[in-house]
Amino acid sequence: MTLDTNTIIAYLDGEDGVVSTIHTPFQEGAILLIPAPVHTEVLSFFEFSPQEIRATDTFLMENFAFVHTDPRISRIAAELRRTVRIKTPDAYIAATALSYNTPLLTRNVRDFRHIPKLAVKTV
Repeated sequence: MTLDTNTIIAYLDGEDGVVSTIHTPFQEGAILLIPAPVHTEVLSFFEFSPQEIRATDTFLMENFAFVHTDPRISRIAAELRRTVRIKTPDAYIAATALSYNTPLLTRNVRDFRHIPKLAVKTV
């Protein structure tokens, strides 16, 4: 499963529905992906102290699979930007899910609903 920024933020806030939705795949041995733009957005969302930034970064890197942007993801993101007209970070997030053939776990269905072949799961 690929995680969107809003899902990670809700998870970090301890929202029950999100926490249980993410813990179930963990318990089943699934790998949860964090695209590079999600990592950037999460670390820039809060007014973190330097210590909180390090702790959050460590938590993300130890518990989720960080996905670097590569040429394949960039090409898919560019196609999405041309055809669906979504923001660049969302295009990369969707492209990561499409590239790895995983559903996207998000609370923001509106930005992703017009992307063909993207499985969107909501919490």
